[in-house]
Amino acid sequence: MPWLAGYPREKVEWFPTIDEAKCVSCGMCLNCGKNVYEWNVAKNKPEVKNPYECVVGCSTCANLCLGKAISFQDINKVKELYKKEGIYPKVKAVLKEEGKVI
Repeated sequence: MPWLAGYPREKVEWFPTIDEAKCVSCGMCLNCGKNVYEWNVAKNKPEVKNPYECVVGCSTCANLCLGKAISFQDINKVKELYKKEGIYPKVKAVLKEEGKVI
């Protein structure tokens, strides 16, 4: 999926953080399909291991977190970056190439 259309993922500040005081160790975040999280056996809690594997804009883990321990950066800052760097039209161009939009 062309979320960034060639823009370097490492330049986009979008990834989860865990408030350990709120974490109830439910493990729900480990369902992330991008393997952003890993279980820390010593702490008996999850930790963010691969932050830049997180899909920009996705916050499913935070929405399902039982302890409401997961948070993300302000999505409006990401949208500002997309506008500033011209990412929106590049994404649309890729989607056109893929035949997903006309």
